[in-house]
Amino acid sequence: MLIGVPKEIKTREFRVGLVPSSVSELVSRGHQVLVETNLGAGMGASDEEYTAAGAEIATTAAEIFTKANMIVKVKEPQPNEWTQLSPEQILFTYLHLAADKAQANGLAKSGCAAIAYETITDGAGGLPLLAPMSEVAGRLAVIEGACHLKANFGGRGILISGVPGTAPAEVIVIGGGVVGVNAAKMAVGLGARVTVFDRSVPRLRYLSDIFGSSITTSYSSSSVIAEAIKTADLVIGAVLIPGAVAPKLITRAQLSTMRQGAVLVDVAIDQGGCFETSRATTHDEPTFIVDKIVHYCVANMPGSVPRTSSEALNNATLPYVLALADSGIAALDNDVHLANGLNVMGGKIVYQAVLDALGKEALFV
Repeated sequence: MLIGVPKEIKTREFRVGLVPSSVSELVSRGHQVLVETNLGAGMGASDEEYTAAGAEIATTAAEIFTKANMIVKVKEPQPNEWTQLSPEQILFTYLHLAADKAQANGLAKSGCAAIAYETITDGAGGLPLLAPMSEVAGRLAVIEGACHLKANFGGRGILISGVPGTAPAEVIVIGGGVVGVNAAKMAVGLGARVTVFDRSVPRLRYLSDIFGSSITTSYSSSSVIAEAIKTADLVIGAVLIPGAVAPKLITRAQLSTMRQGAVLVDVAIDQGGCFETSRATTHDEPTFIVDKIVHYCVANMPGSVPRTSSEALNNATLPYVLALADSGIAALDNDVHLANGLNVMGGKIVYQAVLDALGKEALFV
């Protein structure tokens, strides 16, 4: 199979679909890999490293979309990319279609088979291709939140750890999954006071077991969250309903109850965001302020650390890339967990949570 890897064109997105070591694995199995020139420039991987791994270099993304049997990316295709896809092609990348009707319809119109990293499952009920980026995003959420608590970024002007004689920041993490656990680890490590909210009692027990007294756990409800945010300095939204739109956990009206200069970091922004006032931002302009509350809503947070992110992502995606390269779309028949990643095929949206989120009007193809 000919696998194509175009450069990411989303603002400040430097991750790559395949790192050189992954290319080498594919080539050793008899596959061809075509990568766009300067694919790895943002993460420090040169064209020479890719050619040494066995890749061919394309001068334009258009050449890749024309020739490749499978397109491997990181972020969802942009409009000028999904129009280049064809019914014979497999697209393998993050999609997050539930919050993006235009992309869902664009992919359906293309006729391609679109497989989403974020809905592939494993035998333990986890999301193995979402997990590595969730780990990165959870840790970055605290780093970015701590940075934007500084007064020069519009924040409250406090140091997340405090110093002797001063109080550390009050950090709330809503959601105790992979993002939430990693956010809690980072916040605890920096010396903050941390409370994690979740609606699963077994999950709260697990968090209590691994963190002990270094965090507080709390069952999540609208009224409890509404009360907790009144004294919070940093709130991290880390909720996930696989493939579906994120629930709105903090309303516009509730912002007035919060401390001026508090920071909201919405890690769920790819799925529409979990705060009513959230809207997607970029690394160029990562924040905006509503009612004196700083909102950090970058939709591709791990893109700011592309070497770590690309290597971690490839560690998880490579077995699936190899399976698809070896067997094509028939690989889905051999692996129910990979099959759960199929979101679009034959001109139709086929993932139920996306259908539920977008409604039947999305199916006009």
